Amino acid sequence: MFRGILDNVLSGMKAGFKAILNLFKHPNGESRMFNLKGSSKLSATLLALILGASVFMAGQVWAAKYVTDPTTGKVVTAPEYGGTLTFAKKSWPPNTDSLAGGRWASQWVFAVLDKPALADWGMDRDEYPLNLPWPTLPYLRGSLVEQWVQTDALTIIFHVRKGVHWHDKEPMNGREFIADDIVFNYHRMLGLGSGFTEPSPQLTAQLAPIKVESVTARDKYTVVFKLKEPHIGALQGIVEDETAYMYPPEVIKQHGDATDWKTLVGTGPFELTDWVEGSSATWTKNPNYWGYDEKYPENRLPYVDEIRALHMPETATYLSAIRTGKVDTGYRLSSIDQVDSLQRTNPEIQMFTLYIRSNDTWGMNVQEEPFGDIRVRKAMQMALDLETANTAFFKGLAEMTPYGQNRMPGLHVPFEEWPEEVKKVFTYDPEGAEALLDEAGYPRGSDGIRFKTVLSHHFSRNLGYAELAAEFWRAIGVDVEIKITATGAETVAARKNRDYKMASSEGALLSPAQNRFWSGNIHNTANPQDPWYDSAYEAISKAKSRAEFQAMVREMDMYGIKQFWHIWGGMAPQIVPIQPWVIGYNGELDLGSGQYWLQYSRMWIDSALKKERGY
Repeated sequence: MFRGILDNVLSGMKAGFKAILNLFKHPNGESRMFNLKGSSKLSATLLALILGASVFMAGQVWAAKYVTDPTTGKVVTAPEYGGTLTFAKKSWPPNTDSLAGGRWASQWVFAVLDKPALADWGMDRDEYPLNLPWPTLPYLRGSLVEQWVQTDALTIIFHVRKGVHWHDKEPMNGREFIADDIVFNYHRMLGLGSGFTEPSPQLTAQLAPIKVESVTARDKYTVVFKLKEPHIGALQGIVEDETAYMYPPEVIKQHGDATDWKTLVGTGPFELTDWVEGSSATWTKNPNYWGYDEKYPENRLPYVDEIRALHMPETATYLSAIRTGKVDTGYRLSSIDQVDSLQRTNPEIQMFTLYIRSNDTWGMNVQEEPFGDIRVRKAMQMALDLETANTAFFKGLAEMTPYGQNRMPGLHVPFEEWPEEVKKVFTYDPEGAEALLDEAGYPRGSDGIRFKTVLSHHFSRNLGYAELAAEFWRAIGVDVEIKITATGAETVAARKNRDYKMASSEGALLSPAQNRFWSGNIHNTANPQDPWYDSAYEAISKAKSRAEFQAMVREMDMYGIKQFWHIWGGMAPQIVPIQPWVIGYNGELDLGSGQYWLQYSRMWIDSALKKERGY
């Protein structure tokens, strides 16, 4: 990059010299400068003028070619319009309707539909790096809703952004987006009118617990939400629920839902214009998009002409595609060996490391023996040599400091504050683990095995790491058979029916829901059915202030940690590879719940660099 910068400066200086010299040429082409009669002071003055003008013109070339990213302070190639951003995709959601096919429909509609709010792309990355899921209210900005306000414990008001229009496509035909559109969508989500009488089962844990009495339009640009009872998370849930994409009312009324991608119409920066099953999808630029770049407010979005997704379920195919420039980026890599190999063969490819959550955490079903005994749960944790596993498997890149159910600022208890008797359980101690199992009544048998169990391993998680953990457990006499759940549906069914002994789980989340161990959560893999925790979960919604809410959640966090319901396996890095000609990306995960690739609308292609590299 710096070679390119130097080349541009030198080029600008050369142009400056040439321009100034032209001022002193006779009509016959002879240089006037060296025919001038006068003192050396005049010559020095002219030379200074030439040098100053050259530097000035070089500065103009610099200014035209490079900008400073105000969120990071980095100097980057200036935004430019045009081109295609291509990314690799592992799988496809069943359809484009988040209330008919599940919240993963957001992977279709992320750039077609807008939500009331989105994460603030223009925020200083030192304040909030946007590499974590579920940003909370301080880190959000208005999208379709320009401003929101909670006037009292039961009233939330949306002020709708003026001048937003639906895509110029039947049946919306470019009409203005208004308050009634928001009312229709929340009626559909919550079952509060417009022909909808039951809440959608697809609502996530942010919005589902909030009891809303009514959603009405006060006027063309004002929406009023009335709650049945106060809820500390009401504003967050209503503004930012993952299913809160604003679908076109006319399409829903005409077709009953929005499952057919061909009928999808939105207000977003792109239109979904093509899908070939098992092959590709294409989103084409909306030339009349209302939004501007939060970093460079004079620039209308989006920059690229189209976004294209190529179906690449096999990681080897994906790696080959990025090596050869067939794709610009794609899904996150969890294999350190694959990342190292890619860096060796293509050192120019940028690598961004994200620590999102622990996918190498395992829940023990405490309703099934032997995991009802806390001594057994402690032993399973003490048997893991986390530091050796990190070095051997993740080459030292994983985050092994234990967390509880979350790591949101102000809502978790840091490891250094845990009681010593709790912290020591996370230190590798196979002898201590065996002593606990002896005490719990599980001696080694003649074959050396204390007990056998089965781990239901999520198909997308790191099988190699689970196998390594099973070796550590076998060393203390616990025989863990790993059974892979082949699909997401199979995983959900097993969790819903509590049909497992151990199961892949998630730890160190950044979810404001705080319902990891609540008995009503099907993803509560520990399955404690704990009265204290359930009552605490119900109570947090009634907190009178943010400070009270934080204190209650921290207490819940520490309570779960002390029960050892989860086995902490560390937080593995997830690496995003991206081509050097893709500019504007700094390791962001998304722009809000379910808005996974919306940042693509704010990234651009350095066409000169791409051409220089032979693509």
